[in-house]
Amino acid sequence: MIQHQLIEACKQNSRRAQLKLYNKYCEGMYFVALRFMKDTMEAEDAMQEAFIKAFSKLHQFNGEVTFGAWLKKIVINKCLDKLKAKRMELVAINEQVMGTVEEEDNWQVEDGIGIDEVKREIERLPEKYKYPLMLYLIEGYDHEEISEILDITQVASRTLVHRGKKKLQDELKTISNGTGY
Repeated sequence: MIQHQLIEACKQNSRRAQLKLYNKYCEGMYFVALRFMKDTMEAEDAMQEAFIKAFSKLHQFNGEVTFGAWLKKIVINKCLDKLKAKRMELVAINEQVMGTVEEEDNWQVEDGIGIDEVKREIERLPEKYKYPLMLYLIEGYDHEEISEILDITQVASRTLVHRGKKKLQDELKTISNGTGY
């Protein structure tokens, strides 16, 4: 069954089709949730709740983006909702204090620094930088998408990503100079 037919069958409440769609995407969406939740049980809960929401809102899926991208956004939003519910609120930014931030296309880290070190250091950043940076660097979202997901402005997204990158680079320099860990 091709994906379009599978989605149409799911819209008709076919449990078999829903199970096929779930099985196709559950592993990837679990790992997305795990990057946010950091706990396997909480990640699984968030993923399961996201699938329930996706199946109930499937009539809203219009095919403008891939089903996987649409589902991923639901998973990320569910994770963020759960994190907020745990009193891990994102810091509100006062836009008047912020100026516009120029994008740095030339963002590099020292040779010898691997993705694991980068991810570990992102985890150590304050939440106000961690989530926008994860969405930008790891998940590949642009500032418009980040602003929608985190319910912040695009200017706030650019500022948080820019500041988060600077903080991350400083931490990675400490590691590469041998003064970290």
